[in-house]
Amino acid sequence: MSNGAPSKAELLEALRSSGKMALDTLQALPGEKWTEGRYENGWNARDILAHLSSIEWAYPKLIDLARGVTPEKTPVPQQAVTPPPGGGTPQILNYNERQVAKRADATVEQLLGEFEQNRAATIAAVESAEEPLFGVEVTSAGGAKGPLSAVMNFVAVEHVKMHVRDITGG
Repeated sequence: MSNGAPSKAELLEALRSSGKMALDTLQALPGEKWTEGRYENGWNARDILAHLSSIEWAYPKLIDLARGVTPEKTPVPQQAVTPPPGGGTPQILNYNERQVAKRADATVEQLLGEFEQNRAATIAAVESAEEPLFGVEVTSAGGAKGPLSAVMNFVAVEHVKMHVRDITGG
């Protein structure tokens, strides 16, 4: 990592390993654990998985966002990501609730499949992105701000790890 922002290769490795860790850990979780409450808004483990599955599709959009920044408008990247204030805006919190509700009838297996499919799309998008894009400053929908590689690491790697810990109680 350079200045707190991973290189493209480091980001790809982190995406692959965190995705595999999430899938391996969650596939091994006993069935009764999925209905346990673990989160401050009342979500149970299955709801947290629905949240992870529902937002994974958005990460390649950050690459599109970086592509839309012209070189003359590109600020000097920050050294690291600035996390969103207070856990997200009301719009993001409402979006998250809607996406979890939309998946209320999905099985754990379906949610894991959705996560896996969307993680593969995220990895493919990173693989095909031009190296200079990873230094372009972006802001995620949730308010995380910094170089593309740092923001993607924050939202797609660290965020997933945090929620896997929420689910497993670890």
